[in-house]
Amino acid sequence: MKQIKFIFTGPPGAGKTTAIATISEFPPVSTDVFSTDSLSKLKDTTTVAMDFGQITLENGQKIGLYGTPGQRRFKFMWDILIQGGLGLIVLIDNRRPEPFKDLAMYLDNFSEFIEKTDAVIGITCIDIKDTPTLDDYQDFLKERGQIYPSFAIDARNKDDVLFLLNTLLTCLETS
Repeated sequence: MKQIKFIFTGPPGAGKTTAIATISEFPPVSTDVFSTDSLSKLKDTTTVAMDFGQITLENGQKIGLYGTPGQRRFKFMWDILIQGGLGLIVLIDNRRPEPFKDLAMYLDNFSEFIEKTDAVIGITCIDIKDTPTLDDYQDFLKERGQIYPSFAIDARNKDDVLFLLNTLLTCLETS
C-alpha cells in the first residue's frame, strides 16, 4: 500500500508542529531551531525545514504528516514538501493581526497544489480571540470564489486534528 502524504501549512505559531505531534504514532521528526528574529517575541522556536509524523488508519493505510516552515523566507521548502502530496491542511492562528491576509497568502502560494489535490482549513485560537468568526472566514473564501471546509480546532486536541484529516480524506474521495 502506497503511503499517503498530507501537508500542514500556515503561519508561525498556528499549530502545525503541535497538530502533527498530537496525532503522530511516534514523536515527530522536527527541525525546530531557536527563533532569532522578530518571531522570538511570539515563540521560542521555529521550524526551518519540516516536521514529520505518521498515522496508520484502521485499514492499515499509512499517512505521512509533513509540516512546512511557517515563515515565507523558507518557501523553497514548501515546494519540496508538496512533491507527492495528496492534500493540504492550512492552519490559521486567529490571534494574528491579519488572519485573512495570512490565509490568502497560503492559499495563493499553494494554489497549483490545491487545484491538483484538495484542502481543508483549521482555525486555531478562536477560543482566545473570537473575531473573525468562522462565518467571517467562510464569507472571505466565498468572496475569493473558493470553497474549502473550515473548522475551529485546537491543535492539541487529537479528535480535532483527526477530524481535519478525515475531512480531507472525504474531500479527496468525493472529488
